[in-house]
Amino acid sequence: MIRTEALDRLPVRTAVPALRRALDDRGVAVLCAPPGTGKTTLVPLVLAGLTGEGPVRRIVVAEPRRIAARAAARRMAWLLGEQPGGRIGFTVRGERVVGRDTVVEVVTTGVLLQRLQRDQELAGVDAVIIDECHERHLDADTVAAFLLDVREAIRPDLRLVAASATTDAEGWARLLGDAPVIEAQGVSHPVEVLWAPPARPVKPPHGMRVDPALLTHVAATVRRALGEREGDVLCFLPGVGEIGRVAGQLAGVDAEVLQVHGRAPAAVQDAVLAGSSGGRRVVLATSVAESSLTVPGVRVVVDSGLAREPRTDHARGLSALTTVRASQAAGRQRAGRAGREAPGAVYRCWDQAEDGRLARFPSPEIKVADLAAFALQAACWGDPDASSLALLDPPPAGAMGAAREVLEAIGAVDGGGRVTERGVRMSRLGLHPRLARALLDGAREVGARRAAEVVALLSEEPPREYGDDLAAALRTARRGQDGYAARWKQEVRRLSSSLGSGSPGTGKGGSDDAAVGLVAALAFPERVARARGDGAFLMASGTGAELRDSSRLRSAPWLAVAVADRPSHAASARVRLAAVIDESTALLASGHLRVRGEEVRWVDGEVVARAVDRLGAVELAERPLKQPDPELVRGALVEGLRREGLGLLRWTRDSEQLRLRLAFLHRVLGAPWPDVSDDALLAKTGAWLEPELSRARRRSDLGRIDAGQALRRLLPWATGEGARLDELAPERIEVPSGSRIRVEYGGEQPVLAVKLQELFGMGETPRVAGVPVLVHLLSPAGRPAAVTADLASFWQEGYRAVRAELRGRYPKHPWPEDPATVPATRFTSARLKRQGS
Repeated sequence: MIRTEALDRLPVRTAVPALRRALDDRGVAVLCAPPGTGKTTLVPLVLAGLTGEGPVRRIVVAEPRRIAARAAARRMAWLLGEQPGGRIGFTVRGERVVGRDTVVEVVTTGVLLQRLQRDQELAGVDAVIIDECHERHLDADTVAAFLLDVREAIRPDLRLVAASATTDAEGWARLLGDAPVIEAQGVSHPVEVLWAPPARPVKPPHGMRVDPALLTHVAATVRRALGEREGDVLCFLPGVGEIGRVAGQLAGVDAEVLQVHGRAPAAVQDAVLAGSSGGRRVVLATSVAESSLTVPGVRVVVDSGLAREPRTDHARGLSALTTVRASQAAGRQRAGRAGREAPGAVYRCWDQAEDGRLARFPSPEIKVADLAAFALQAACWGDPDASSLALLDPPPAGAMGAAREVLEAIGAVDGGGRVTERGVRMSRLGLHPRLARALLDGAREVGARRAAEVVALLSEEPPREYGDDLAAALRTARRGQDGYAARWKQEVRRLSSSLGSGSPGTGKGGSDDAAVGLVAALAFPERVARARGDGAFLMASGTGAELRDSSRLRSAPWLAVAVADRPSHAASARVRLAAVIDESTALLASGHLRVRGEEVRWVDGEVVARAVDRLGAVELAERPLKQPDPELVRGALVEGLRREGLGLLRWTRDSEQLRLRLAFLHRVLGAPWPDVSDDALLAKTGAWLEPELSRARRRSDLGRIDAGQALRRLLPWATGEGARLDELAPERIEVPSGSRIRVEYGGEQPVLAVKLQELFGMGETPRVAGVPVLVHLLSPAGRPAAVTADLASFWQEGYRAVRAELRGRYPKHPWPEDPATVPATRFTSARLKRQGS
């Protein structure tokens, strides 16, 4: 029996006529409706004709998460008075509940991607609804791009709805070809905001780590909320581990404590979504409860302010979820959960002043995630670089390049980026390409069943209490009775089935520990790591890795690192899950990273030449080279110059002055006078350091190269300007006394430091390349007396004061009132008289 009254109460009903018209006219629409309005449940039923309005059509609803897909299907079936599997069904990875009468099928976006790759027409489907598209999950963005391709090329009749829980719909409307935006108003009650920051500062999150002090504060805030407010409490936390720790701290509260996340058992999820049976509840949830699920009975929200987002370090081959501050949009979504059924309150566990500094929206996954799976999907679709896909944000070029390198290394694409038969098979396994490679190649080496067991462990990281030893975790999962073990066993069955009974290698033997290590190494070949001592390892990627002090893996000679993260402040990654392997296993799994060759490098101030056998960054063997390639030696010497500077060459005072003179002319006159900065000189070593550099073999040879002689090769001899060096930037200037005074070129202006009496009679300031020199006038003892760039003004205005100050101190030297009337001299007055007589 259809629950008509419940359907009629859903606020989105008022927007249905406009949505129908938009789909009839354009075939596409963007539906904006707040959580709880019925966009996920009523709209599919109406469009499918299951509420008595319009013809029956087959609808596919794509949800971002398995928990949301199951919940939506169950809710729609309940509204029709049925159970899932009738007219309403759902398909998620490893579970399919549909029947021959199914009209509305709820699937995860990942399942829909697989279906589109197998059947681009989506035969028999009349409309697709992409729900929660505002969350910007990569699978949802990809599904939308593929569906737009399908509509344009082969199914213009396929209707497409992008459904969002926010009003930020302009981008989706543009993407769908200026699709109409239909807005539904929700029933929203006022929500009081209470700012509840910790009393003392807490450490910011990094990697997966959250300061325990913050979790203690969140638990205390939940207790406070229970005491101050009525109704159920919904508490948002970043992940399963944090939910477990807060749940432990809430022991003894007068309420039922429930946990909602993607790993929670179906029975627990159903209990949470069914509502309270009488007593108060505290629901600890991840961001899955922001918009994908409706939790009835909630009047209070406690928001930790944290979320998890994917991050990838392409340079080090590390990718994982990381804890971040939740965006302002997420904060609004979370707070709105308290006002769904009545006025409510939200306790925000951060300071109000911080709120304005938060990001407005969460990062689109395509901008921050590992793109290997996306790149494989695009290659299977026939667009390897994704340049023709209609995406809200283009994939970053660097991330796509790294993804293509991974796919080519595992044989999923060829050198031109085109998908191979092996790549097509990988794409259909419902796994990350790395894990698909490990499953296919691992089955051949260790047997299909054991390969499936290890890959299932890698596809969903085991709970922390399983430890960091992957082989031990396998044994725990086999005998485990917890929720993780149940999901693991289901995934093992799915993967084993996908390989088929005829998979090669099914009968292979060997120990479990060896099998686990090999499969993990096949999945992450860049992370095979050799021990460096004291629990430290070096991965083939070049990144250091460290084990916890308590880890039983610390004595292993080699590891296959399955899970690691690297905090921003740390030099090495922290190993969270790994398996013991030996060198032969490392070579088998990571052989494509092996390089043998001559290596000539600048090490600790000298040229070191070796023949080296490497596995990525891990050195396997080496021996000295007696006759290294001269070009490699030259490169090492240039590297030495870059690291330690041009001071490795022989610089005399004259050569240093020559460099300063050339720098002055380059700055004042420009070309053809050369740039002689360090960077410029290092960039053109062939133009000034040859042939001496190519003859050099070691550091001491660099010290014998005359830098001044080498610099003269850079003078513009071809234009004839080189011959004018001494004219334009003379090394010395002759002054009226007859002395030739050195010009210093190190500053903004050339400097001429000369005793004042030697300039008597010089009315104008000397110029160099048109630039007046800065004259440092010295006392007879050579101490600074005055500085001027205008001698004429000095004689008229400054000389009198200098004369008054110095003639008493130096009475033996001439101090005429009019310096223009006395000959310039280097000598005392008495000597001048003797010379005159």
